[in-house]
Amino acid sequence: MARKKKKSDKTLNVPTAPFRAGDEATFESWPWKPGDLGRPDPKKCSADDTIKHAHGLVRVLGDDNKASGDWNPELNADELRQGLEHMVRLRIFDDRMMKMQRTGKLSFYMRSFGEECVAIAQTMALETQDWIFPTYRQPGAQFVRGRDMVSMICHCLSNAEDNVKGRQMPVHYTYKEGRFISVSSPVGTQFSQAVGVAMASQYKGLDEVTITWIGDGATAEGDYHYALNFASVYNAPVILNVVNNQWAISTHANFARGGNEFASRGLPYGLVSIRVDGNDFLALYAVTQWARERAASGAGATHIEVLTYRAGAHSSSDDPSRYRPGDEYAQWPGGDPIDRLRDHLIAIGEWSGGQQTELEKRIDAEVMDAYKEAVKFGDLANGPHQEVETIFTEVYEEMPWHLKEQRDEAVGE
Repeated sequence: MARKKKKSDKTLNVPTAPFRAGDEATFESWPWKPGDLGRPDPKKCSADDTIKHAHGLVRVLGDDNKASGDWNPELNADELRQGLEHMVRLRIFDDRMMKMQRTGKLSFYMRSFGEECVAIAQTMALETQDWIFPTYRQPGAQFVRGRDMVSMICHCLSNAEDNVKGRQMPVHYTYKEGRFISVSSPVGTQFSQAVGVAMASQYKGLDEVTITWIGDGATAEGDYHYALNFASVYNAPVILNVVNNQWAISTHANFARGGNEFASRGLPYGLVSIRVDGNDFLALYAVTQWARERAASGAGATHIEVLTYRAGAHSSSDDPSRYRPGDEYAQWPGGDPIDRLRDHLIAIGEWSGGQQTELEKRIDAEVMDAYKEAVKFGDLANGPHQEVETIFTEVYEEMPWHLKEQRDEAVGE
């Protein structure tokens, strides 16, 4: 007769968030300072050379709002003001679009609140021919690439001028002229796709680098690991970003990792891996510029963890007060990306509080004017929308547009 096994006192380990709704969020100050980590030669750097970079944190802006250290990109004041303007524009645009969603003028929306620095600093560090494979929190890259706000709003309204022709949910942008590839609802798919395009550029000998982002929660998807493996094996000219904003939809980053960093996951794949302060405009610009130089030289891919915090809800249908403290964002040691760049410009005598106020007023007026122009082409409730016949147009092509573009460039047409 079989003996019954005694039940163990041990049970399944289920990770939880550091703080839950009703708790008081108290983060410790970061131990990492600007100047802690050196800037290796991007063309000669190996994965082993970045072990400290994967476990540490690249910073440029200190607590005194001054820039220092080897990673300081030495941007001039005009470049910094441009970055600040792009970030302010994205935040005000997001706020207005959320109000539109709440009043029934569009069906769905997702903000980048607290993460404005990510796509904007990184896209500014790229070349215009580089490919962008975003998630829904990198719409700011389109501002850098020159997309008109009216066009973006028309897409979100799914009206007659929607360049996606109603085939995507709002905020699932695509922008052909800016090489901004369509946002995808299934998380993680863009990682593998980005590596494939990078390999195509490499095969054709083109001076093109591909950048892509993935959320911390999506690193649990197979696409993430497929991408890392292909990028490593084929030495693809791609920049692979894990945006660790602490939260997936309602689960903490602890559910997606076993260790303390996402950056270090790239090391076993043989990938140069760096963790960077995602609310530090200068640090994020510098690391991306470094990774771009590395990829363009033929040295291969760079795996980056962008350490930031999702300040707002996951989407317009999410209520973060149910799973985290309401003041948690205010306690985050990385601060607010817009405030930090603004304060840096003020500290170096290139900006003022009055100029900031005027900037915000001007951009708010621009957003409202763009909305008034966009609704002339129709809105969610009243239309007009795309003609029914467009369901069958541009569904199948002999060759995707971006490959046709590369082909034409390769043959000199």
